[in-house]
Amino acid sequence: MSNPAEEIREGLMEAMGRITSFWGFSKIMGQLYGLLYLSPKPLTLDLMSEQLSISKGNTSINIRALERWNMVRTVWVKGDRKDYYEAETDFWKIVRGVLREREKKEFDLALDSVSNLLQKSREAQKAAKTAEAAFAVERLKKLEDFIQTMDKLVGVLMTLEDLKRNLFGLTKKK
Repeated sequence: MSNPAEEIREGLMEAMGRITSFWGFSKIMGQLYGLLYLSPKPLTLDLMSEQLSISKGNTSINIRALERWNMVRTVWVKGDRKDYYEAETDFWKIVRGVLREREKKEFDLALDSVSNLLQKSREAQKAAKTAEAAFAVERLKKLEDFIQTMDKLVGVLMTLEDLKRNLFGLTKKK
């Protein structure tokens, strides 16, 4: 006889593993997040390792990464000296953490690279005045504009989330 709760948990762990793998994170990170997300109680590294049939070291490395991305947090359990973990359920907080930690750096690197290539293409266009150089300038300018727009959009999203948290924080203190 199958256990529906177990099937659901395993299905979410697999789905989260695929999603995180797609976005360039470790598949195990996603599986750990899925396990914690559907766990009503915080879990230790030992319990998570057992559930996923992976080493405690592998679990520890991936949990630390999840902590950096604000996807999990350590919680204290009275009467126990072990570290326990639970999933962050505020998805905007997760997105904000990932964007701050990872995407901002990538946007900056991409923008620098494209801007440098655009400058070289403009210089080549001035020197040679070829259709190929003009085409490259046009395409790279579009790409530069897109990356700048996405960078600004990420900035606006993070600002809105900070504003929301500050407004709600002020409201709760009254």
